[in-house]
Amino acid sequence: MRTAYSVETVRTAERDLMARLPEGALMQRAAAGLAVACAQLLGRVYGSRVVLLVGSGDNGGDALYAGARLAGRGAGVTAVLLSPERTHSGGLAALRRAGGRTVNPAAAEEIVHRADLVVDGIVGIGGKGGLRPDAAALAGIVDGSRATVVAVDLPSGVEADTGEVRGAAVRADLTVTFGTHKPGLLIDPAREYAGSVRLVDIGLGAELPAEPELEALQHVDVAARLPVPGAESDKYRRGVVGIAAGSARYPGAAVLAVAGALRGGAGAVRYVGPAGDAVLARFPETLVSDQGPKHAGRVQAWVVGPGAGDDASGVAEALTADVPVLLDADGLRLAERDVVRGRSAPTLMTPHAGEAAALLGVSRESVEGGRLAAVRELAGRYGATVLLKGSTTVVAGAGGGVVRVNSTGTAWLATAGSGDVLSGLAGSLLAAGLSALDAGSVAAYLHGLAGRFAADGAPVGAHDVAAAIPDAWRDVCG
Repeated sequence: MRTAYSVETVRTAERDLMARLPEGALMQRAAAGLAVACAQLLGRVYGSRVVLLVGSGDNGGDALYAGARLAGRGAGVTAVLLSPERTHSGGLAALRRAGGRTVNPAAAEEIVHRADLVVDGIVGIGGKGGLRPDAAALAGIVDGSRATVVAVDLPSGVEADTGEVRGAAVRADLTVTFGTHKPGLLIDPAREYAGSVRLVDIGLGAELPAEPELEALQHVDVAARLPVPGAESDKYRRGVVGIAAGSARYPGAAVLAVAGALRGGAGAVRYVGPAGDAVLARFPETLVSDQGPKHAGRVQAWVVGPGAGDDASGVAEALTADVPVLLDADGLRLAERDVVRGRSAPTLMTPHAGEAAALLGVSRESVEGGRLAAVRELAGRYGATVLLKGSTTVVAGAGGGVVRVNSTGTAWLATAGSGDVLSGLAGSLLAAGLSALDAGSVAAYLHGLAGRFAADGAPVGAHDVAAAIPDAWRDVCG
């Protein structure tokens, strides 16, 4: 599992570790890891042209010491100093001893456009509020160059704790981060600026608290949470998920939600709604009822809302049940906040950015620009676990604490009905006994992986994604 910690937590851990190490040892560890990563990207270090963009903090010091190591191996290293009077003195001296040179920002454009590698050491993890004009101009020059770009700890211009990007920012091909991931490296929009991310161990592990601010599941974590039937299992012991979805106008939403649910590990799927004929035509194993959730029979979880239109009756009935309920699409719009907050059983809400914006009373742009804040705010307001869909899916638990993020998906998943498949899949995992946090994050992981498998670089439909869920499941468990 990948974990990420806030700037404050990282700073505290660094101080505690530095108190037990010789002066400068921690920076040397970081610089050594950075230099190795740069050398691997260059392939041939001798004779290569390397440009360091150096700000006034320790981030710039890391870049200078790494540049000195590269210069010692025969690279031509030039440092662009944004604040010469506040440049890290030890790093600057090391670079000059190794044969590196320095220039002011006025000379940056020419040397950046001739560079093989640019190292972004402008702003460290404490940077907030966007880049100053001189730094923003450098980011623009880098963006227009052919050089490979390596960011030190995180790209300059992105906010480490929130993943927000306020204005210009450096776009890196590789980010070399130290000690632990920072939340902004795992959450869009900042994540797309980071490129590939390499974690360099500098010895912080023992200093970090047990619970991170953010975590991202990996194959082994998902496999450990997937429901597996035993010798004594029957369809009821495996869990039965109820689907209250679809309408005369949107019968496909019901079909797709059922498709996701059937592949999610539950023993049976009960469907309630006006699209029963369409569901049975595609999936005859579905148990269909037209009597409403209260009279549908035994279920261990409900999925409510996809394609429901303005029919609030199914939403209201499902929310009175003492089982986990997943609210999606029209269910989010029709559910009353006080009813959701008053439930004793878990609730999992699965909005996309537009739906989250409507629930919060803000613009879609503010949700997309501050995904972590938005998902936490929604979870707090509704007392529910919230899965905020998007290029990185973010899942926040009802009681606060660690947030999970998932990026297994593909842009081809931005297609009609994809969210209905995800809802059915997550609902099935709820019925199988997973917590709301696990069900949401595991479903997002499998759904994203299935989207990749189904698309394989080409357009894909939601039914193709549902059909690829077993492949994703087998890949995770293989």
